[in-house]
Amino acid sequence: MVINDPIADMLTRIRNAQIERHENVVMPASNTKKAIAKILLEEGYIKSFEEIDDGLQGQLKLVLKYVNGKSTPVIAGLKRISKPGLRVYARCEELPKVLGGLGIAIISTSKGLMVDRVARKENLGGEVLCYIW
Repeated sequence: MVINDPIADMLTRIRNAQIERHENVVMPASNTKKAIAKILLEEGYIKSFEEIDDGLQGQLKLVLKYVNGKSTPVIAGLKRISKPGLRVYARCEELPKVLGGLGIAIISTSKGLMVDRVARKENLGGEVLCYIW
């Protein structure tokens, strides 16, 4: 199956898995998805992730995190910002604050993917991939 926007596919899989209260979600792996999963883990939005080698592209398995057992997902919302048809770039001074700093924006910079506050600290701008809160 050909996917035109793999990052949007990843966010949709996470959103759908949380709606159905799944414990984990599996998706095709890529370096960008691994970097996003690492950021989600560091920021406390998921419990863990692992790469599954299937002899082909590989799979990425994310273990989702819930509050109060399985009643409320930690990730309240995901939004894709920069899309293949309309790229969104921001300089360091223009980087968005998601929900006044309560959420994160994942930015693709010249030094790799990072959260908006880290990019601001390192004085870097880049492509605004998505918001997570």
